[in-house]
Amino acid sequence: MNLPKFKNPALFNQAFTHRSYLNETRKKVESNERLEFLGDSILSFVVSEHLFTRYPQFDEGTLTNLRSLLVNTKSLAESAKSLGFGDLLRLSRGEEESKGRQNQSLLADCFEAYVGALFLDQGLTVAQSFLEKTILQKIDIIITKKTLKDPKSLLQEYVQSQKLISPIYKVVNEEGPAHAKIFTVGVYVEEKLAGRGVGKSKQEAEEQAASAALEKLREK
Repeated sequence: MNLPKFKNPALFNQAFTHRSYLNETRKKVESNERLEFLGDSILSFVVSEHLFTRYPQFDEGTLTNLRSLLVNTKSLAESAKSLGFGDLLRLSRGEEESKGRQNQSLLADCFEAYVGALFLDQGLTVAQSFLEKTILQKIDIIITKKTLKDPKSLLQEYVQSQKLISPIYKVVNEEGPAHAKIFTVGVYVEEKLAGRGVGKSKQEAEEQAASAALEKLREK
């Protein structure tokens, strides 16, 4: 997919500027955090409106779960990676060495920032068109695979079917500033670590952990 050409190149560059880069340049630049904030809201609105209009048969819970599967860190990072966003990121040497270009959280943030920048540069219609060609393309696959239930519910059902003790979720790490925290959560089944997840909220990290646990348990 060819990315839309920006009228304002500075907005495009800002969308790919991680805050770590600011410490290693003399240029007066701004990180992508503010654009990420804007893009997150636009993404949520566009996806919500699309789902509400296209699927009148789905109740609120199903719509919420479907939206979560579309806009969670893993989904956004996959889309960002497929678009080559990792190669466009401007990072510090430290982030570069720690494989920041493959970091799911950084890629997801970058995707949201790009949506915010695209909205400012060319308006809502173009931003919607971009999302229809990327994130919204995943809807039919999700529905076909019948994965509309959130991962935590699916894990709970699986554990019950195996007559195991209900999973327990624990936050094992928090990092980042207060306004942009990243949580790492572990989910334990029968007191053993079954999966880990990372997200911008405890809920998202728990869902990622549940997904990882499901894959691991089903392989056994």
